[in-house]
Parts: sequence; C-alpha cells; structure tokens
Amino acid sequence: MTERIRSAFQGKKAFIPFITCGDPDLETTAAIVRSMAQNGADLIELGIPFSDPTAEGPVIQQANLRALSAGTTTDKIFDLVRDLRKDVTVPMVFMTYANVVFSYGAERFISACAEIGMDGIILPDVPLEEKEEFAPLCRKYGIAMISLIAPTSAGRVATIARQAEGFLYVVSSLGVTGVRSSISTDIPSLIAQVRAASSIPCAIGFGISTPEQASAMARYADGAIVGSAIVRLAAQYGRDAAGPIGEYVSQMARAVHEL
Repeated sequence: MTERIRSAFQGKKAFIPFITCGDPDLETTAAIVRSMAQNGADLIELGIPFSDPTAEGPVIQQANLRALSAGTTTDKIFDLVRDLRKDVTVPMVFMTYANVVFSYGAERFISACAEIGMDGIILPDVPLEEKEEFAPLCRKYGIAMISLIAPTSAGRVATIARQAEGFLYVVSSLGVTGVRSSISTDIPSLIAQVRAASSIPCAIGFGISTPEQASAMARYADGAIVGSAIVRLAAQYGRDAAGPIGEYVSQMARAVHEL
C-alpha cells in the first residue's frame, strides 16, 4: 500500500486534497472523490468525522457535525471506499482521531483499511511518543502511519522524519486548520531539517487555498495539501459540489504540477 503513496510523488510534485466523508452525504462524497481523481489529485485524504476534532478549524468542525448528523459511521465510510476502489486508483489515506480507531478496535480498524484498499492513516492527536499504540498494527497490515511535524516540533523533527512512513505531513502554521491569507513559518528551514534526516516525501498543509500558495509551498516541499478551502466549497454547493470541487482541484493540481 505504501508503494502507491510513493508513486504519488514520483517525477512530480503532488497535489493532495482533503474532504470530510458524509458532508452532506456519502453519495456526494463519492462523486467528489471521483471528481478529484479525474481532475489531477495525486493522493486523496478522506476525513472520518469525529465529534471533537481538535486539529480542525471551524470550517472542518462544521463539516464533521453535518456528517455525523447525517448518520455517517465508520462502517458506512468503509463501504464507500470499497465502492470507490472499483474505479479510483489514486492513493487514499484516512485522516481521523485516535478515539475513532480505539472505539472501533485498533486491529479491526487497521485490518479493514487494508481490506478495502486504503493506503495510510493520519492521526493528528497521536504524538511520536504514543505512536507505538498503532504503528505495529499498521506495519502488520501494510498501512502507512503518516506522521506530522509542526513549527513547534523543533528538536524532534529529525526523529519524527527518520521514523516516518508514506509521506511526512508538514503543518505550515500554528493553530488549527483553516484558510490563511499568508504563511509566515520558516518552511525552508523546517524542510531542510527533514531532508537532513530522511528522504521521505514532504507535503505541506494547513492554510493553503490559492494556486499561488500551493505553488509557493510545493517549491520547498514535494507536495501541497488543501482541506478547508475544499470543505468550504462542499458546504457552499452541497449535493452539487462535485463539479465546482473538480474545477478547483484542477486549478490547484496544475499549479503544483507545473513546478
């Protein structure tokens, strides 16, 4: 599975969009994911909704609440992925929280990820020191446990990078997810620390919303991740969101792929 993630970064910069599953419903999510894949997404992050998404800003928090209110469950999302994998070949990773995995049963959850064709998981509330709760199971089933580094990671960057699998999620800014007018973190310095420790691909997320920002970040790293700007389109267009999101992904992917 991790081979498919590696292929997303081969020979080009990667554009990685995120969507919250079940917002406004799972049928719309399926249409959005297919539209993303057809419009240049290199890897897709699927958010499993959680009632207390601590890393998320208001846009994605509201999407989580809408999805849960619509009756979205982990099992229904697994069924969604089974259907998507009939024709969607781009790598896909789940982004969710430790409690979702624990409550489902860690081995049951991670083995199901492998069975339905997922490639990795991102758990933003699991720090390096607690990674071993999940990492052995991920290795057992061939699922990449994707690590994050942030501007506050400081002396831990090299250690995190050396242990990272799939790709490294570089958090561009302090705080939660959300569209930002500018990104002031010293990204080149952060990436340089990773490069000194590991050859793992780095993708930058948090705050990217325009083709110019995506291009600027991807110059330093191996890819750009966009969530809130896409989730905002899902909120704006509802069940008709697949078309507008596809157009947006096409613009963003083009900006990243031109580098």
